[in-house]
Amino acid sequence: MQQTQRKRGPAEQYGTSTTRPPDFDQFWDAIMAEVAAIPLNPAMAHVPLRSTDEVDVYEIHYDSLDHLRIAGWYCVPKESYLPPPYPALLLVPGYISEPTLPKSWAKMGYAAVGVAPRGKLRSNRHYNPGYPGLLVNNIVDRNTYSYRGFYVDAARAVDFVLARPEVDRARIGVHGSSQGGALTVTTAALRRDVITCGAAGAPYLCGFMDAAALTRSWPYEEINDYLRLYPEREAQVRETLNYFDGINFAPLIRCPMLVYIGLNDDVCPPETGHALYSAMTCPKELHAYPRCAHDSGAYWEMKNVEAFLAQHLRPAATQRRAEMTVG
Repeated sequence: MQQTQRKRGPAEQYGTSTTRPPDFDQFWDAIMAEVAAIPLNPAMAHVPLRSTDEVDVYEIHYDSLDHLRIAGWYCVPKESYLPPPYPALLLVPGYISEPTLPKSWAKMGYAAVGVAPRGKLRSNRHYNPGYPGLLVNNIVDRNTYSYRGFYVDAARAVDFVLARPEVDRARIGVHGSSQGGALTVTTAALRRDVITCGAAGAPYLCGFMDAAALTRSWPYEEINDYLRLYPEREAQVRETLNYFDGINFAPLIRCPMLVYIGLNDDVCPPETGHALYSAMTCPKELHAYPRCAHDSGAYWEMKNVEAFLAQHLRPAATQRRAEMTVG
């Protein structure tokens, strides 16, 4: 048995088969309460080889759900280049093994964290499902499914920046594309108490089952492969994924959000991007690029992303450039 291929029409009219479990909020509230009771135990180690005259680079660690030790990069302007306080920006990763090293964002004036949730390099000592593999790991049990901890690890990075004295706690943003687009959505939802804005490109993990029916590209093909092996588990898979679908997180977001998609994306179908955007009730804007695939028009869009983040987070380097331009 294989799930039915749905007929494609205009992406914005496609809709979604995702349903929101009645206990969705309670499920995630309990998880966030569980991790809040775990001491963060943050640690930083300066990395001179990767630092520059403008930016200090640190390898960081903190404790997350299930007491797993999570790694990442922290890039912050040198005080001689830009004095604090700085807005914080979380750079959340795509479906790859290596986290982002966000030195370019620090040079713009952000205290930037390249988040490495469990399974990423430096965070895979105790949990390593592999790539491919992450998407379907424990997929029939919402209490042990891979993205339960993965989502929390990204959201837990907020606690790391809140603990930093050089960070302005009123200016915290999140940005990523593909899986990073999904983590932007889930982090903005789970930490809606503090996130100031988010920019999500080609959002993955939205309309899981619709995307798996629309594309034969990986990573969603992992679901199709799994159901070819275990067709009798499709209902269980659907039930689990409804607790992790970005479309169900979307209504929780309060901060301004920028979503950008490619209308020819064969990895994260634009239909699911439109469904995510429709589910958002926060201030929002959508940029859809014809003839662009999974890059989501990044060649043209990144200037919009930088401007959107700067508008809400006000990094000093960006403000300085603006003042020089006006002058």
